[in-house]
Amino acid sequence: MSDSIGFIGLGNIGRPIARRLLQYGDALRVYDVSTTACDELAALGALTVSPAEMAARCHYIGLCVRDDTDVESLLYGADGLLACGQAGGIIAIHSTVTQAALLRWHRDAVAVGITLIDAPISGGASGAAAGTLTYMVGCDDAAVLARCTPIWNTSAATIVHAGSVGAGIALKLANNLMTYAAFAAIHEASALADAMGLSIDKLIEVGSANGVVTPQMQAFIRNRSQLAASGGQAALRQHFGPFGALGQKDLNAALACAEALHLKLPATSALAPRISAIFEGRNE
Repeated sequence: MSDSIGFIGLGNIGRPIARRLLQYGDALRVYDVSTTACDELAALGALTVSPAEMAARCHYIGLCVRDDTDVESLLYGADGLLACGQAGGIIAIHSTVTQAALLRWHRDAVAVGITLIDAPISGGASGAAAGTLTYMVGCDDAAVLARCTPIWNTSAATIVHAGSVGAGIALKLANNLMTYAAFAAIHEASALADAMGLSIDKLIEVGSANGVVTPQMQAFIRNRSQLAASGGQAALRQHFGPFGALGQKDLNAALACAEALHLKLPATSALAPRISAIFEGRNE
């Protein structure tokens, strides 16, 4: 089996993860729809290849793409990772996707002798660059986990083995639900404070002292306020809008899991269609 590792998805978080994978020692093969992103990694020593060539040459492939549709387009078809992959190879899904799709991909991979596991991440681009990400892993095989851990350690400070396949994405969706609910809380609390003549600084001071406002919440509201002050609504829509769209995708994935389990999440159901407005600082 090849000693090469592969990584697909050189976006905001994937690019710094791939940079750190260059430290691992094995040859690194990368792919992204952006040739600019590929060229940047190639300049650092990575090899740019097609997904089909990556599947044929790599014993391990990490995927860090946007959603279910992107993952499916890479896995399936005559040139897909499942058709071209090495028997005994590992595919780790870092994307925030639906659990039902993840479990289906796992079954289809097993049928062709490939191990597909979930290893979503938390910590953002800054955490990827600093090597302080948290990996949430769903994996049934201790030997597979042992093979992957040194690879993930290039960008991780914490690796949590959540349980069997599907448990990692379940943990990520629950974690993201809390994150977006916290953003909604500070968004509305700051709007109320402002309308009543209070500064956001006072709200953060009290909330930080009593543990209600986390550093992540504080960074969110301060960064959003600074961008609004310098660029107005257009800047918020441009820079925060894409994160709002990701938030809606993630919350909808959590709701899909809840529906399959016949579980009601009324607050999340109310939040999902509003998360884009929250990121863009709109009260509607």
